[in-house]
Amino acid sequence: MRSPRGLLAISGYLDGRHAPAASLSNAGHHSFFFARAFQILAQPEPVRLQELSAPDSGILELRLERPEVKNAINWDVLRRLRSAIEKVQTDSMAKVVLVASSVPGAFCAGADLKERKLMSSSEVGENARSLRSIFSSFEALPIPTIAVIEGAALGGGLELALSCDLRICGENAELGMPETGLAIIPGAGGTQRLPRIVGSSRAKELIFTGRRCDAAEAVMMGLANYCVPAGEAYQKALDIAREITQKGPLGIRMAKKAINQGMEVAAMSSALAVEGECYEQLLHTQDRLEGLAAFAEKRKPVYTGK
Repeated sequence: MRSPRGLLAISGYLDGRHAPAASLSNAGHHSFFFARAFQILAQPEPVRLQELSAPDSGILELRLERPEVKNAINWDVLRRLRSAIEKVQTDSMAKVVLVASSVPGAFCAGADLKERKLMSSSEVGENARSLRSIFSSFEALPIPTIAVIEGAALGGGLELALSCDLRICGENAELGMPETGLAIIPGAGGTQRLPRIVGSSRAKELIFTGRRCDAAEAVMMGLANYCVPAGEAYQKALDIAREITQKGPLGIRMAKKAINQGMEVAAMSSALAVEGECYEQLLHTQDRLEGLAAFAEKRKPVYTGK
């Protein structure tokens, strides 16, 4: 992001190209311009990825910050989500990702319908394919991901949460798939991930009717892991992330791989074969030996991910 001086230089205000000398002496004009420059600089990025500091090293936080539209997903958000995912993929020290919102009362309202209205049918299709691809990439991350849901998680917002491994809801959360009310279907994985999580019958009811459920019902049907008092979902998710980071990172990665790949095969024998392959990959690791040594010596293990 450029400095105010950089913005001024680019627009020509430092050398007077855009105004006569008389107007440059107008203090009100300058005050307005500087205020506008700082306003532009102060606007938050719609997607922000950062690593928490020690003692929470290894926990990454992906925040949605588009308050004017309750984090609705437009092309810019899609590009930034893809960039954030690529950064996580290349971060060997990452252990857990928390997906949260900085907007009070909203996790994500779904696709930006005002932008969609200006698209052609082919552009809408491309947009949906991009959403589907990005959420699949997020789901495929080798480390655990946790959605922190306060307020509305609707349409594409819920589909983003479904691509996470865990979902923690504040009691003010509202979850729903309203797409059939717009004569379309959930197109970013909702028709596939939702039934895999809550079962086909419940998924069909939620998608056919487009109704919203609250956090307590979401927990009851298995859509969410926890319902906590409003405003406390982030802390609960952070507590879970801290527990995960204390475990062997290679074991966590292989556990996620075994579960995800095993769920995609029909026969139990094939699923058990997936588990066996994942287990075999851990036999000759330093972390496995460290875990056994720490248990024998009654101390906390120090895992290095090797």
